[in-house]
Amino acid sequence: MTTNRRTSNRAVRRFASVAVGVLLAGLTLGAAPAHGAERTAALPTFDFSACPTVDELPAGADPGTWRCEVMHAKGRLRMGAVDEPLAEPMRITFAEGRVNGEFRQVFGEMTAAPIRVGGTPLTLTPRYGGFSDFLSDDTRRGEFALTFAIGRAHGLPAAPSPGCSVGRDEDAIHLVLKDTDPTRVISKDPLVVAFGTRDARFAAPGTSGCGPLGRALDRALGLPSAAGANTFDMKVVVGIRPYA
Repeated sequence: MTTNRRTSNRAVRRFASVAVGVLLAGLTLGAAPAHGAERTAALPTFDFSACPTVDELPAGADPGTWRCEVMHAKGRLRMGAVDEPLAEPMRITFAEGRVNGEFRQVFGEMTAAPIRVGGTPLTLTPRYGGFSDFLSDDTRRGEFALTFAIGRAHGLPAAPSPGCSVGRDEDAIHLVLKDTDPTRVISKDPLVVAFGTRDARFAAPGTSGCGPLGRALDRALGLPSAAGANTFDMKVVVGIRPYA
């Protein structure tokens, strides 16, 4: 499993995820959500250990109004010749709140399991691509950047060189996420919400940092792949915990 730790210069960004809308709509005051509260039989286990510390919040942030969120996202990736499920969730941890009335985010951590690419000895591991802005509006749920580290399945010949990936931080895959399933509250205590989202318009670059294997890997993965030929569908569950 690969972990991308927080980097303070690029991590503090505007952010208004679904949690803000739910909370500000009066959930904590007992208002009913639009689609009813649904308590599942078994909630996911949310690990809040990667939450940014209070000292890492932006200057002027009041911890009493901030919260940490842990996203679990499963789904399906169709990119070039890749068409595979995300059987294990991507886990994304961040803090959010307001500073002088403006929504802000501090990125914490992203972890993800390798995705086996069927028909090849390759795996793709999603990594944080250095940008997130989930300020929701009428046109999108938010935006997120990813890269995919290229590796090999266990027991197969030597892996590509370290640093071999689809996308780099300066040329990451940029997702603009649209709603597919409306937000629903599945627990009020602890606070957990769920929704569906997708991007069907992103472009995927060719491989980079792969040395002489680059062209062969591009052929195997069907890369680069133009906008409109790829989709990333995600079912997202978010656990929310206040800093207070």
